[in-house]
Amino acid sequence: MLEHCKIHTTAILIFANSSKEELKYKPMPKGRVLFHGLTEHALKIAGKTGLPYFLISEKEQIGSGFGERFVNAFSSIFKMGFDKVIAIGNDTPQLRASDIVRASGLICAGNAVLGPSMDGGFYLIGLHKCQLDTMALKELPWKSNTLTNTIRALFEASNVHVWQLRALLDLDTHADLKRILKGLKNSAGKIFRLILTLITPVIEIIVQAYISLSLKFKSTYFNKGSPFSFIN
Repeated sequence: MLEHCKIHTTAILIFANSSKEELKYKPMPKGRVLFHGLTEHALKIAGKTGLPYFLISEKEQIGSGFGERFVNAFSSIFKMGFDKVIAIGNDTPQLRASDIVRASGLICAGNAVLGPSMDGGFYLIGLHKCQLDTMALKELPWKSNTLTNTIRALFEASNVHVWQLRALLDLDTHADLKRILKGLKNSAGKIFRLILTLITPVIEIIVQAYISLSLKFKSTYFNKGSPFSFIN
């Protein structure tokens, strides 16, 4: 077990490009609004943990490929004096602050931590600085559906136990919005409302118009039900 683990020695790395850059790889209707909202949400979640956090976008990233840029971002946080880094992106709106806090505790216990995405990648990775093998990590099959299994095998080969968090959906295509929305249906947060307006703009307009009309005429039988009944 790693001794003398203190919360201020852990930092969160938010590895997320600007909305303009994201649209090059994930073209979506109203993508700029969506990706800006997702980054705001990731920053809000990180802030709730009480841990220091750093956003590294394409402006700060160094390297020629995704893996190299990601690993270099990790190294840059360690160079600031932190012993543990938890990296997240901005494309998993179901991620909770409690997931990150749990990851911090698991790293303190000597584990590497992975939050697997359902497409085979991961939405979270947490490491102690002694577990960072920069050369091996750069050579991983990034952007593939074998990434989680490969990185788990890499750590286990070095006798590092990998603790796996719950699997979540990440957002790569417009079709993912509907699936993610179902996972957020108990949320009242801003990101939930944003995704709802992006996926069902016409329905929302109808519902809002109905509410306004009902209030205008003070209908006794007005029902403030959720528009979720329109979502399959």
